[in-house]
Parts: sequence; structure tokens; C-alpha cells
Amino acid sequence: MTKPIWIKHATQLATLAGKGKGPRSQEAMSELGLIEDGSLWIEDGIIQAVGTTNDLEKRYAEKLHTADVVEASNHLVTPGLVDPHTHVVYGGSREHEFEMRLEGATYMDIMNAGGGIHATARMTREAIEEELLEQTMSRLDSFLAHGVTMVESKSGYGMNLETELKQLRVMKELQQKHAIDLVPTFMGAHAVPPEFKGKENEFVDYLIDKMLPIVAEENLAEFNDVFCEKGVFTPEQSKRILEAGKEYGLVPKIHADEIEPYGGAELAAKVGAVSAEHLLKASDEGIHAMAKAGTIACLLPATALYLREEAAAGRKMIDAGVPVAISTDCNPGSSPTTSMPLVMNLACISMRLTPAEALTAATYNAACAINRQEKVGSLEVGKQADIVLWDVKNYQELQYLFGVNHVKAVWKKGVKVVG
Repeated sequence: MTKPIWIKHATQLATLAGKGKGPRSQEAMSELGLIEDGSLWIEDGIIQAVGTTNDLEKRYAEKLHTADVVEASNHLVTPGLVDPHTHVVYGGSREHEFEMRLEGATYMDIMNAGGGIHATARMTREAIEEELLEQTMSRLDSFLAHGVTMVESKSGYGMNLETELKQLRVMKELQQKHAIDLVPTFMGAHAVPPEFKGKENEFVDYLIDKMLPIVAEENLAEFNDVFCEKGVFTPEQSKRILEAGKEYGLVPKIHADEIEPYGGAELAAKVGAVSAEHLLKASDEGIHAMAKAGTIACLLPATALYLREEAAAGRKMIDAGVPVAISTDCNPGSSPTTSMPLVMNLACISMRLTPAEALTAATYNAACAINRQEKVGSLEVGKQADIVLWDVKNYQELQYLFGVNHVKAVWKKGVKVVG
């Protein structure tokens, strides 16, 4: 039994509390459940009470002396940030490709020259599990320092059975060794490996017949993702992979319409994907289909910035009724960052989300994109005490002061892990 924690006198407590259980869209994305002079009472890693400081002082009058007290005056308190789309487990580095891009090479130019995903796949295949574990621990430490308490992690840098399983097993070990909650996604369909060049349908068969059964048998993933893009996997191939994953209980996700309109958003709605990712070039028809299906748009503004591309139409999607989440897309080639605060800034600047919508997209809706909204994403009674204390007075200031990490303290399941 640990001592209770009493966070009191928060200048602004953004609870993100709401009535519904699903992702929020349109006006609901601006409802932050704000409490001035806010307070939280936490016991055994679970939130027991949320309200004003005066309310909790009265309710816990006989127990106040037993608590660890956190004075939060002149500070903002929010739920821990959730990153619903990363490729955080990988070997090696690709800093030389950054210079190639600045000299004019495109994403597909680099990939077709043996770089990009294929380069990381080679380095990840060569790395032993201990190396991957050590590298990823360091990245997760950085996520935590930036206020992120839960991270989705994709495989996909193996594209063969041995390496995909290696990545997923590292994720499983990290769930035990690191404070951050890691949510695993199988993405064997990240690219077609060189040994299957010209035999793409054979690789799809290999993935469905050989990889998926073992991933499911060992219970190594919850989601199944595919890169549906011209030159990678066609909509028809992507549908086969996602439908096959559903047979094993894996929830579909899809990298869609990043480089050109390719029907990925429409496919996400059709197969019942929990989210579609990237969507820089999503068609109006695809946006409408996602809104109708309730598919979450997981948008990655740091990736667009890094690739010097126009960001996804976040404002248009929200106005159309699509629930929006945001993510770092942490990966070695197109978004080597762990800063969700920066991603919130960019969501406002490049995609025209309001500060309130950006915070919702990085907490509650992000949790919905990995089916974790019952545990995290908002500060409500019964949820995990995943909490960030920010050195700003309100949520507007958090987004206004651009490119700065304002984290002062982080609690994970009621344990202080930063600050």
C-alpha cells in the first residue's frame, strides 16, 4: 500500500472527461472538461476523485495528512499523452538520408535505391534482441520525459518471420521493463522485401500463411497494419492482409494515402479499421467514408514537416466529422522525434487544429486509436493515474509556446517517473 497522492490548486486541470466511450469528433474535440483550481486524489495508482481543491479538501479532510501533496498552482495538469503510431523498435540510424532529402531525393527515390525501410530492415535483421532492447529503452525514456505515458509500437523492420518475431518479443519484454505502456502492432506488410521483388503476391501469401498464425499463437500483437501505397501494397493486397488478420483477432490499422490518393481511406472504412494513418492525400470520398464509419484519422504532422510535404487536412477532417488523433510517427527515416508536445504545436500550425482539439487528439482520441480509452486518455475516477504536470498555466499556453518541452513532472500509474 503506497501513500495517497493529492494534487491540488492546479491553475487549470484538463480532465478530458466526457459522456461517450468512443472517439470524439467535431465540437466534442474542444470539450476538455476544464476545472479551475483543480485537484486529484490518487490511491494505488488509480484516480479516486477529481474536482476543485475545495471539494477534495472537504471529502478527504481526515486523510489529507496521509498523502504526498503536490502543489500545482500556476501549472496545467493533463492526462498523460498517448502516442498511437510509432515504429520505435528498430536497429541502426539513417541520418545520411536526411541530407539526401535536402538535396532533392524523394521518399520513394531513397526506398527504391535500397534505403528507407529496406535499410532499417537490414540493420534490424542484424541486431540482436539485447541491442534492440537497449536502443528502444533510450527512446522510451525520451518519450516519458516529453509527457508520453503510453506508446503504440509497430513491427515491420524485418519483413521476414524471424525479425518480425524478434521485434515483437522485444516489445513484450519492454512492457515488463519500462514504465511506459507499450501496445504492440504487427506490421509485416511495411514493404515488400528485396528477396520478393517481382513476387509481391507470394510475399502476401507468406505473410498470411506463415507469419500471422505464429504472431497470433504467441499473442504478440493486438493490431495488424499494412502500408497501402502505390509501389508498396495495393488496396486489394492490403484488404487480403487485413481481413486475414481479423481471422486471428488482430484489429486492422492502415497506412493510407500518404504519397498519393490510393483508396486507402476508403479501404480503412470498408474493413472496419480502428484508424487510418498519414492521410496526406486522402480523397474527399475517403474522408466522408471514414466519418461515416467512425474511423479515426491518425495524423502525423512531424512526418509531413520532415519530408517537406503539405500536412494532412486535419481541419477539413474534423469539420467533416472524422475523429482525429495525432502522433509522432517516431521512426528512423521520416520522423526521428519523440516529442509529442512538438506534434501538438505542429497540429495547430500546419493542420489548423485549435489548441483544445490538439490536446484531445494527443490524449483521449489517441487512446481510442489503440483501444485504451477505458484505462487512459482522461482524468476520471477509476482510470490509471497517468498524469502530466506542465510548467504553463493553461492549455492555450501549452500550444502557444512552440517547440519547448514544458513537462515538469510525470506520474505513471501513480508513480512519479519524471521530475
